Amino acid sequence: MVCLYSSASKVGSETGMFLRRLWTLRRRYCSGRLLLLGFAVCLFYQTLMVARSRFKGDPPAADERNKSTMTEALEVFDELLQDPARLISTLEALERDRYGSIQNQAGRVTQAVVLTGQHVAADTEVQLFQRILEQRGYEVSLSRYAETNTALRHDNGGSVEWSLLVCLRGSEKSCLRRVSFSHLQPHQRVNMIPGLVGAFSDVDGLCRFQTDSRLSGLALHINPSACGSARTKLGNPAIPTLNLVSPGLVATVKVYVLVTSVTPLTAFLHHTGLVRTSEDTDSHTTQLKPFLLQQLGPVASHEALDHVKEVIGQVLRAAALTNEEPSSRHSWCLLCFQLMTFTLQFSGSLLPVIVKAETDLHFDGLRDPGFDGQITKEFILEDALLFLLPAHSGQARRKSPSHTETDDGQMFGGCGGTYGLCLPEHQTLLLLQFLRQLRTPGPFELLYPAASPERSPIQDILFRSFPRAEESGSGRHFSALLDRICSHYTEQRNQTYRTNEAETQTRWDKHSGSQDLPGDRERCVDPHLRQLYTDPPLTLSPPFSPWVKDYRAEVPFDVVTLRLRPEPISPACHIHLDEHRGPRTANYPVGLGNSIINILVTDESAATEPVVMTIYTLHMYRESRPSLPMFGEHVMCGFVQVSLLCNLPCPSICHALERWPVSNPRADKDCGLVVQPDQPCGLESLPGPLSPGEPHSPKRPCTSGDVSGRWVVPCLSCADNRTCDWREVAWQPEGCYHPLLDLPQLQDCMMYRKVMFIGDSTNRGMMYFLMERVNSSLEDWGKAHDSLIYRNVNQGHTHVSYSYYPQFWLEQSHRPTFQRALEQLILRSRPLENSRQTVLVAGGVQWLNTNHLRIMREVLGREGLQDIMVVVKSLGMGFHLPVDGIRSLSLRGVQELYRENSNIITAAKHHGYEVIDTFSVTMGRYKEFLQGQCACHFHEVEKLPFSKAPLHRKMKHLRHGEEPGTGTSGTGTGYSDQPTLQHQDQWGGSNSSTYHVRGAVNQVYSQILLSRLCVRDTGN
Repeated sequence: MVCLYSSASKVGSETGMFLRRLWTLRRRYCSGRLLLLGFAVCLFYQTLMVARSRFKGDPPAADERNKSTMTEALEVFDELLQDPARLISTLEALERDRYGSIQNQAGRVTQAVVLTGQHVAADTEVQLFQRILEQRGYEVSLSRYAETNTALRHDNGGSVEWSLLVCLRGSEKSCLRRVSFSHLQPHQRVNMIPGLVGAFSDVDGLCRFQTDSRLSGLALHINPSACGSARTKLGNPAIPTLNLVSPGLVATVKVYVLVTSVTPLTAFLHHTGLVRTSEDTDSHTTQLKPFLLQQLGPVASHEALDHVKEVIGQVLRAAALTNEEPSSRHSWCLLCFQLMTFTLQFSGSLLPVIVKAETDLHFDGLRDPGFDGQITKEFILEDALLFLLPAHSGQARRKSPSHTETDDGQMFGGCGGTYGLCLPEHQTLLLLQFLRQLRTPGPFELLYPAASPERSPIQDILFRSFPRAEESGSGRHFSALLDRICSHYTEQRNQTYRTNEAETQTRWDKHSGSQDLPGDRERCVDPHLRQLYTDPPLTLSPPFSPWVKDYRAEVPFDVVTLRLRPEPISPACHIHLDEHRGPRTANYPVGLGNSIINILVTDESAATEPVVMTIYTLHMYRESRPSLPMFGEHVMCGFVQVSLLCNLPCPSICHALERWPVSNPRADKDCGLVVQPDQPCGLESLPGPLSPGEPHSPKRPCTSGDVSGRWVVPCLSCADNRTCDWREVAWQPEGCYHPLLDLPQLQDCMMYRKVMFIGDSTNRGMMYFLMERVNSSLEDWGKAHDSLIYRNVNQGHTHVSYSYYPQFWLEQSHRPTFQRALEQLILRSRPLENSRQTVLVAGGVQWLNTNHLRIMREVLGREGLQDIMVVVKSLGMGFHLPVDGIRSLSLRGVQELYRENSNIITAAKHHGYEVIDTFSVTMGRYKEFLQGQCACHFHEVEKLPFSKAPLHRKMKHLRHGEEPGTGTSGTGTGYSDQPTLQHQDQWGGSNSSTYHVRGAVNQVYSQILLSRLCVRDTGN
């Protein structure tokens, strides 16, 4: 380096002597004005001489100075290339010195700006950047666009300048408009490199590399089909394939590359890939090395991975060189980085071709890219941030008036203060970054430059085609310096970690199912969640934090399923939902009202049962159907079946429901779940309000519990269900009504009767509703899956018993048969009277069939109970949502279920049994299920405080000539599910009530059961 300080000092001393002499003569010969004029002439002459020496100076002297500088730099490069160990030790010493100087700058905070663009602050991706950057010591500032962030304004008044700028999706154009990449400070980073964005965002895409004349000698491995038929003939020579003894790989692979510098080019390959073989229908995430090892074996897999790096490195190098502007020699952002996705095609060879290159992370090959892809993306983003940002990035650099490039050179480059490194500042910074990344690669491995110390022929062609990349000789030498460092670390790592390769691989297997690998016995020392992923995204209260255990969230009525996937901080910790052996991720049906999901973080390092370390609890609340109160004129609308349109905010549900075709031309009128293709769907206008003088008003009680009917609701327009008052919805049988008994009538009807229930939890819900109605309270309740007996109903005058069937959780060989379960129920309920004083209620969601009716008739005949009253609860809606761990019915399955339900009703009537058609009642309101995996529970038993009467959802009924919402007493034509507070004492609970059965739909068909049990008391 040439030092000009001595020459500058000489000129300054001569000028000073001249001025002193002039000052001594001015009193004798010069006036003040003449002196000033002479001084101005001297300054003007000196300026002209300086300009002349600058523009017309001695060329040989200038050349000598440049040659001297270049010679010194090349000599330093040569010395460092000969001794890479000295270079690395020098860099490490410089890094320690730099770290210590920064640590001494107390009180200065590094600022990071995150532009959210299309994201909101509650998105998990935004939370990820906040969490990692704050852990790295940054003060994070969120804005939607660059124009609205004060730290990016040029007139910020000297505040702390930002050190990191993150431009998320939707804010990229704002970043390019506002940020001048050519004037960034050396320490400033941006998560985009404009040169690469421009190179790969061009309209021609990859084709520009095949048509660029400067690359005519290169055989870039790009699939010609990516350019279309019009460009295939313009491409380079055909891509050679390897002659393999055994078949190569046939697969499409997406790989994710982190470019950390363009000039010189440095890039790293992430371990995660997206793979789809010829046997797969969808892509899946995996680690590249294990995948290639499984497909190709140890030798060929290593060779295939090297080809992957080579192919991508060639294209990146071509993109960096062809997109540089001649005037942008030092205008690049030194520490900017770019995440990219390369889609590769293996066609029976170890040598892939590039099909697509994208300047972002893309996961469009996954079954659900919006959910699974986002999770994988955030894992890669976190890995990249931890890889790029040193752990001590906690201090900022402020520009001061004395801050000059000379100061930077003394601190980070030049010949002083750099332990004899004698490199320019930008090269020193890049070397320090490259050294740190090679030392702690984490889930990344070097892609470019290659680990081999020898330069490839393609690199030589690129340097000849783009002489500007030589930078007057220093460019090639600096690249060689990087190559030498890379080779040194590669040899060192191969010697040290060759035996621990499998362990290192497992350590970084965080997002591709590492907790399921056999032999993973690492202890869970940090039992916390790093994030809670949901689809649709939830707004958690409070916002998610690994240290907060309880959360609440609300979802609208149309959200019926929630996909949940918690991710632990440590891959050694295991996640289970709701129980010790529950799934790690699952689709949950979200019932109306409150639901609770427990997330267990367990330690499974021991051979015994999992040890629960931490429990997170998610309290969900699903809103009821929105209602528009009716204050004026309205119309009555009816419906039997409503839609399952795929307008849900959960993409995974929509994807699962694509197999439910909708061919009904009235699909725009709320028709999706067409169980009965021959029946109208959605809201239909009824003839008009019922009135006493109208001849079609139902005036007689229904003669059976399976009379067809529909739900009726008041609306402003039947064409839009958003205009309805769903609080006033009621069940309306056709041509009749189900009588509603008051409490004295009901208690008298149930006097000295024994009621036996056999079935699943939906049958049990009807039993508890009966007990609460007869007693006017519910003092005891149990979620039993065996047998129950209650002798305290109706002041001890009514006996109720229950047997759970089928016990599906037992192995097939240990499950009690229906015959045995019924016989045991009868035995526990004896003595029984062979008359209608004894009642058997049998049924459930979807297990009942005609064979059960035959067995029931045979058992009752053998037990001498052939004359008792038998009530068959038919099938019901359920299992219609895509839920993990249980069966899920398609539309065809639901239609077949409806036909089976008709067969059961016919067979039951043939045997002389009463029937409650719960399928027709639940079909129209299948979305209004309550908590439960099967989405089949339309009841829920809730606990009430002793000081309050039960908050009954009072059953309303239609009087002759009254509309829903106006009936208050008398004999009704239908049932509503809303409370009428003015008549709550009609069958409200006492102050001692402990439990209450809630559920509008369960209330309707349970009340139909009561009307059929007491048919003799209603005069029918």
